[in-house]
Amino acid sequence: MEHMLLLFILFIPILGLTNGTETEQDFTWHLKKIPQIVSERTFSLESPKFEAKTNLELNSVCGIECQKKLPVPSFSDLKDLLSYETVFENGTRTLTEVNVLGLVLDPAGNTTTRRATRKKRQIYGTDSRFSIYDKRFMTNFPFNTAVKISTGCSGILISPKHVLTAAHCLHNGKDYVKGSKRLRVGLMKTKSRGDGRKRKGARRSRREVSAVQEDPEVATGLRRRSRGGRRKQRRSGRKQGTSDSMPSFQWTRVKSTHIPKGWFKGVSGDIALDYDYAVLELKRPHKRKYMELGISPTIKMMPRSMIHFSGFDNDRSGQLVYRFCSISDESNDLFYQYCDAEPGSTGSGIYLRLKEPNKKKWKRKIIAVYSGHQWVDVNGEQQDYNVAVRITPLKYAQICFWIHGNDENCMQG
Repeated sequence: MEHMLLLFILFIPILGLTNGTETEQDFTWHLKKIPQIVSERTFSLESPKFEAKTNLELNSVCGIECQKKLPVPSFSDLKDLLSYETVFENGTRTLTEVNVLGLVLDPAGNTTTRRATRKKRQIYGTDSRFSIYDKRFMTNFPFNTAVKISTGCSGILISPKHVLTAAHCLHNGKDYVKGSKRLRVGLMKTKSRGDGRKRKGARRSRREVSAVQEDPEVATGLRRRSRGGRRKQRRSGRKQGTSDSMPSFQWTRVKSTHIPKGWFKGVSGDIALDYDYAVLELKRPHKRKYMELGISPTIKMMPRSMIHFSGFDNDRSGQLVYRFCSISDESNDLFYQYCDAEPGSTGSGIYLRLKEPNKKKWKRKIIAVYSGHQWVDVNGEQQDYNVAVRITPLKYAQICFWIHGNDENCMQG
């Protein structure tokens, strides 16, 4: 039964797009020509102090109304904002200045689109998150692309050697956070208690699907029956909250870290959520399936405006937590949404599933990085949102350049 459910979730396309409006919409990955990010020069900087504290909730950042008033960056501004620092495993640091080619600036500026609002908290009403317990889900795509960052955040695999995460998981705008000098990435695996030996009283009842709604991926809410789970745990002598198959991590060292200069204070004047993203290069490649990058479409081009992401929320220690929700507001660079999330999931890769061009096959791609629960300025007042940084054509070009070291493989996305 669970095996059939897994196949259902992984291979059946999105359900629920049956009303007249949505079946007529074109939910397809449309390839776009990508501007070029080219390196102009690289020079050494002093080693960072690595003394900053990790802060997963940011204050006084440019919010929805502020985004509307931002001027269109000039080419000179973009060259400065997209230049980037690289920190290596031995603590040395470089700055690479870049040039931007083939970009047409949008004279409309940083517009926003607003949808219905809801009460603003990290958890909105009923907690809609799903903990993934079954190892066949945890070790299969797309869930096995989620990784844990040693500074307390999450991330997502984007190549055999690269991880995408949030910049503020590594840098507070002034200095690199404690622990980022010896940065590690935890790739999820499972460990079986008792080496797979059957123990008396350890048999568990089947977990049921908690919810199957528009997207069948929601079927991964395989929550344990709390009462039955506690009875089984007491009979088997195990501590409450454990299971036969729990996720553990294979920790890999980080060889280097890339962060855009636009994230640093003194360049953008204040912390700019637009540039809250970073790429980690692993010291050793992995052999897992990773998630490809995609250009973030507008809300109207998403099936039911729905996004998905998985991470390691602090309030559910040792668990992979999946969630989905609709986008509420968007600007050119940010998504404002109310996906239920807690600290620890920051840095997760937000993805959606669209059709491949000229094919019937659906494909998942990363279209944003979850920046976390943030306080933003709305009409002169501080309000809280769960914010994600969109992968725009420029950001796609930069991240792709970090992965490949050149722009030849980054012409379309």
